[in-house]
Amino acid sequence: MANRSENSLRCSISKNTNGGIMFLIATFAGIVIGFLLGISFPTLSLIKMNFPSSILPSVNTIYVEVEKQDISSRRSPSKGLRSSDASSHKIWVPSNPRGAEMLPPSFVEAESDLYLRRLWGLPKDDLPAVKPKYLVAFTVAYEQRKNIDACIKKFSDNFTIVLFHYDGRTSEYDEFEWSRRAIHVSVPKQTKWWYAKRFLHPDIIAPYEYIFLWDEDLGVENFDAEEYIKIVKKYGLEISQPAVESTKKITWRITKRIPGSEVHKEVKDVTPGHCKDPHLPPCAGFIEIMAPVFSRDSWRCVWHMLQNDLVHGWGLDFALRKCVEPAHEKIGVVDSQWIIHQKIPSLAAQGTPQGGKSAFQGVRERCHMEWTIFEKRMVQSEKKYLKEIAPSPSNSTLN
Repeated sequence: MANRSENSLRCSISKNTNGGIMFLIATFAGIVIGFLLGISFPTLSLIKMNFPSSILPSVNTIYVEVEKQDISSRRSPSKGLRSSDASSHKIWVPSNPRGAEMLPPSFVEAESDLYLRRLWGLPKDDLPAVKPKYLVAFTVAYEQRKNIDACIKKFSDNFTIVLFHYDGRTSEYDEFEWSRRAIHVSVPKQTKWWYAKRFLHPDIIAPYEYIFLWDEDLGVENFDAEEYIKIVKKYGLEISQPAVESTKKITWRITKRIPGSEVHKEVKDVTPGHCKDPHLPPCAGFIEIMAPVFSRDSWRCVWHMLQNDLVHGWGLDFALRKCVEPAHEKIGVVDSQWIIHQKIPSLAAQGTPQGGKSAFQGVRERCHMEWTIFEKRMVQSEKKYLKEIAPSPSNSTLN
């Protein structure tokens, strides 16, 4: 009986010993296999992945990122980084637009356009074969809709049409066929230059060769937009306007139409002493702000000249010459394509009577005040710049 119990104990010890050895061998083998698998597969870092809450009830997200490594596409040391390093390599391109330095240059879209696009189909098929090359923008009230209709019919499909609605009425224009291809922007009681500063940034309208920025009270019976463009290109005008006829007094004589002329860039028959310099405004290098036409390059400069808080544009016409050189040759008035200035003060009526002054009076006073502020800022800014670049007295003495 004793021998039988001793044999049973020995068998039990032998089995336990063998089981322990097998467990150690299996554990070691698992470690080795795990190590080999680990170095054979891509490394893991963190990226966001969502798992069902039933799997991980206490954890909403886990971050896992697989960095691709393609050993077969490895570059030689003399050619720089391996292509497999591209996904983890940091991009910094100082020449990219501000804020886009971390993007690859070929991916950056620094400019845009106002072309209308579809919600379906291939993007490449959205636009017509010949895209609009020019842009015309009117600041409008619905009261002048018939006049605006007549104006827009003078502009071909070569033009993108933009309407800035200062009276808030946009849907009413659906009665006009061209309204479907126009871009409507509506902010009540704002001016043409307020809209231009905020919606016509040079990088947004970069595709357009010329920008027409017009008032709503213009008669265009004697105007053809395509012919106008041809003349502007012929004479190399960067900033221009159609000549003006009016039954009322014309403010600036240089803008008045000269019959039989195609273009004029200066005016001589003015009051003696009126022009301090025959090459300076208002006798040359000058157009009025009611119907200006800008080339793409000149608009980039003019847009930066517009002041955010000065919305009427008064004084701007005297400063336009700073955006082209020589101004007395590149700013001009087109006589053969002329307009009628109807002088309808509909925007002025959008003001608010206060202090015993009518809405018109209040708006007109603001215009004059802005002109003074604009000129003062320009003079002060130029003086500041000249002072900054002037050599200091110590440097002059050393030289």
